[in-house]
Amino acid sequence: MRLNDWQLELEAYLLGAQPQPNAALRDSLLGSPALSAEEGLAIYHNAYRSRLLDALREDFPTLRHWLGDDQFEGLASAYLQAHPSRHFSLRWLGARLADFIDGYLVAEQGAPLAELVRLEWAFTLAFDAADGEPLTLQSMARLPAADWPELRVRLLPSVQWQVCHYNSLALWRALKAAGEPPASTPLEPPQVCLIWRQGLVSQYRSLGPAEAAALHGMSQQGWSFAELCVELSAQGDAAPVQAATWLKQWLSEGLLRRVS
Repeated sequence: MRLNDWQLELEAYLLGAQPQPNAALRDSLLGSPALSAEEGLAIYHNAYRSRLLDALREDFPTLRHWLGDDQFEGLASAYLQAHPSRHFSLRWLGARLADFIDGYLVAEQGAPLAELVRLEWAFTLAFDAADGEPLTLQSMARLPAADWPELRVRLLPSVQWQVCHYNSLALWRALKAAGEPPASTPLEPPQVCLIWRQGLVSQYRSLGPAEAAALHGMSQQGWSFAELCVELSAQGDAAPVQAATWLKQWLSEGLLRRVS
């Protein structure tokens, strides 16, 4: 067997669900009086699977806490069977877990779980994202008054925009604190949760509907500051003050970058 063929055989064995190797791979190795080739391969197989499960436990600790060890391992094993590790880094192993849950469980059971997974994954994405160049309060203080109306911004790379249809954030907080989680309940209306990194510290908070609409308009629909004020015109003379107040908060939290 050529080296490349042997490597492919070993890879297929490690990625497979069965701990027994095929005859070609088993016969390509020599055992010892203390350990047969089949036993040695099984050790590698079990250690590899164990490391994959450990990586998922590390990435989704609140999901594991909610489900318990046995149910989590069953779900994770099914996920790994459907989506074997294909990247050289375990960093991306759980990227498809939420979508897998959507198709693996009935909607009533799977939707809250998948949303919690997306929330946890958002923290991972936020922490690993590029820094970007934040728009700061100091730079805004130097902005000429004539430039304010056409000011346009976007979210920094680390900012993750999560729409929660369930009380996933409350569940996450309780499970993170190893406390008794509340029952999973739908939210009406859905709630926007922002997750981002400020320095080396992960941050998060929920947005009310009005603030969420304003931030979405500026950061994703391309509103200028003047257009934001127009959208808030129902507040009358208070519209510019409300727009400036929100903008100041977003800048102090390190959410935005300026675009031309």
